[in-house]
Amino acid sequence: MLSWFAALLAGIFSAHLAQRLCFPYFWRDARYLMKVIRYGARLELYKRTKKVVTVVDRFVERARRTPHKPFIVFNGVTSTYGEIEARSNRVARVFEREVSKGDTVALLMNNEPDFISVWFGFAKLGCAVAFLNTNIRSRSLLHCFNCCGARLLVVGADLLETLGDILPSLQEDNITVWCMKREISHPGVHSLLDEIDQASDDPVVSDLRSVSCLKTPTLYIFTSGTTGLPKAAVITHLQSLKAAGGFWAYGGTVNDIIYTPLPLYHSAASLVGIGGTIELGATCILKKKFSASQFWTDCRKYNVTIFQYIGELCRYLCNQPVAENEKDHRVRMGVGNGLRQDVWREFHRRFGEICMCEIYGSTEGNLVFMNHIGKIGAVGRSNFLYKMLFKYDLVKYDMIRDEPVRDQNGFCQRVEKGETGLLLSKICSQSPFFGYAGSKQLTEKKILRDVFVKGDAYFNTADLMAEDENFICFKDRVGDTYRWKGENVATTEVTEILGQVDFIQEVNVYGVQVPGSEGRAGMAAIILRPDLIFDGKKLFDYIMRELPAYARPLFIRLQESMEMTSTFKQQKFSLVESGFNPSNINDPIYFLDYTENSYIPLTSSVYDSILQGQRKL
Repeated sequence: MLSWFAALLAGIFSAHLAQRLCFPYFWRDARYLMKVIRYGARLELYKRTKKVVTVVDRFVERARRTPHKPFIVFNGVTSTYGEIEARSNRVARVFEREVSKGDTVALLMNNEPDFISVWFGFAKLGCAVAFLNTNIRSRSLLHCFNCCGARLLVVGADLLETLGDILPSLQEDNITVWCMKREISHPGVHSLLDEIDQASDDPVVSDLRSVSCLKTPTLYIFTSGTTGLPKAAVITHLQSLKAAGGFWAYGGTVNDIIYTPLPLYHSAASLVGIGGTIELGATCILKKKFSASQFWTDCRKYNVTIFQYIGELCRYLCNQPVAENEKDHRVRMGVGNGLRQDVWREFHRRFGEICMCEIYGSTEGNLVFMNHIGKIGAVGRSNFLYKMLFKYDLVKYDMIRDEPVRDQNGFCQRVEKGETGLLLSKICSQSPFFGYAGSKQLTEKKILRDVFVKGDAYFNTADLMAEDENFICFKDRVGDTYRWKGENVATTEVTEILGQVDFIQEVNVYGVQVPGSEGRAGMAAIILRPDLIFDGKKLFDYIMRELPAYARPLFIRLQESMEMTSTFKQQKFSLVESGFNPSNINDPIYFLDYTENSYIPLTSSVYDSILQGQRKL
C-alpha cells in the first residue's frame, strides 16, 4: 500500500515537472480559454434565444442596481451611473420625434461625459451612431456622411467652428446639426443643451433599443484602411459585446479604476474602455486628451488601477524627466496595443512591474489576439484549442510585388514556424466580417478568396506577423497603409490630396521608420510638373489646411521618375528601405519644419537633430 502511494506521488510529481518544463503556460492558458468559452457561451445564448443583452442594456441594469456608483470622472467632476442614465434619457426624449429606430446619426465630439450621454441616448432610440474622427476636415468629413447615411449630426461646442466651410453643404443635404452649446451664431444650428435642460429624464420604452440579432449594426467607426478616404467600419452588437469583455478577460473587477486618455471615437476607448467599464461595473477616469506630464499625477490622485494605452503613449511617458516617486502608484495593469519591446522594458524599469496586456485586432477585423501571459514583445497568445475556435493563418508575402505568394495551383502558402507571414483570418459564422458601410467594393478589397481551397474567404489584416512557441509577434504593415501617432494613414488618400498641388505631377506616399519613434512617419516621393519648381512654403500651408497632423508627410523626396511593379503599381518597397537619410540618397529631400512653417532642405545636420529628438515630428 505504501509503495503504491509513493508511486502515485512520484507520478504526480513527474507529471507536474513535465508540465512545467514542456507546457509552462498550461494552467494560465486554460484559465484564459475557460473565460473565452464562458463569454462565448453567453453570446451563443443571445443568438439562440434571440434576446440580446446589449452594452446599453448592461449599462441600464448597472444604473438601476448601483445608481450612485461613480461611472465617469472628467476634469475632477464625477458623474454616477444614475446621472449618465438620466441625462441619456433626456437626450432620447429630445430626439424621440426627430429620429426612428434604425436611423443613423453622427457624433463629432471630443472626450467628455456628454459624448456617452448622447451616444447612449440615441442607442435607446434604436439608432446606430457614427463616431466621427475629430481630426478630419472638409471633404473627408462630408465623405463620412455619404457612406454611413447619417441625417443628423451632434457636434461638441469646441468643434462647431471646424464645420464652418461645410455647414452649407450639410444643410443642402438636409442634415440637421445640433450643438452642445447654448448661444449659437451659426444659422440653422440648433442648441442641444437648451433642449436637454427642458426634457424629461423618464426612460423611453425599452422596445426601441431591443434587438434580436447580434449582427445588427450599432456603431460606425471610421478607419483609414488600405485605400482611399476614411471608411465606416460596421460595428455590430456582437463586436461591441466582444470588446466589452476585454478588461474582464484580463482579470478586471468591479473595484478597478480605469484611466482612459484615448479618443472616444476610436474603438479602443469606446468599445474596450467604456464598454469594458460597464461590463465590470467599474469607474472610468476620462481625459479630454492624453498628457504625459499629468499622467502619473492623475493616477495617484484617482487611485487608478488600469490604464489604456497605445505604444506611442508609453514612449511619451518614458521620455518624461525621471522623478523620485515614479513607482508610487496603484496601477497594476495597462491594456492596449503597439508597445515596442524596448519601450516595454524601459516602462517596467521606470514605473514598476505593471502587467502590460496587449490586444491585437483592427476595428473592422474578425480576429483578436490577447497577450494574457504578458510576454514582452508579443501581441497575443495562441494554442491548438484557440486555433480550433478562431481559424487564422500566416502566409508567405512577396514584398516586391506587394501581394501574397501563390503556388502553381493559385493557392497561398503557409509559412514555416517562426517565419514572418501575412496574417489572414477565415471568414465564417464564428468569425464574421461585416465590412464597411456604403461600399461593397471597399469591403471586397479586404477579403482574399481561394486562399487554400476554391471558395474559401479570409480577412486580410495587412499585418505581417510571426508565431513561435504559440506567441504572436507583430512585424510590420504592408500594402497602402502605415501607422503614425496611433492612427492608420491611408496612403492613397494622402496621395490624392497632394496630387492637387499645382507643381506636383505624380506622388507616391509611404511610411518610413524614424529611430526612437513608434510606427512609421509619412514620406512622399514626388515628380514635379515640367517647368515648375518645388515650393516648400506653399506645400506646407496646403497640407496644414487639408490633412490632419498624423497624415502630413514629414519628408518629401523629389524624383525624376517613379519605379513601377510588373503590374504597373507604384513601387514602395525600395523607397521604404532607403529611408530618409540624405547621406544615402542622391535625390533632394525636404523636411516638414513647424518652426519655419515650410518644408526645408533635409541636410545632414537637420537629419542628426531629428535622430536626437530635437525636432517636432
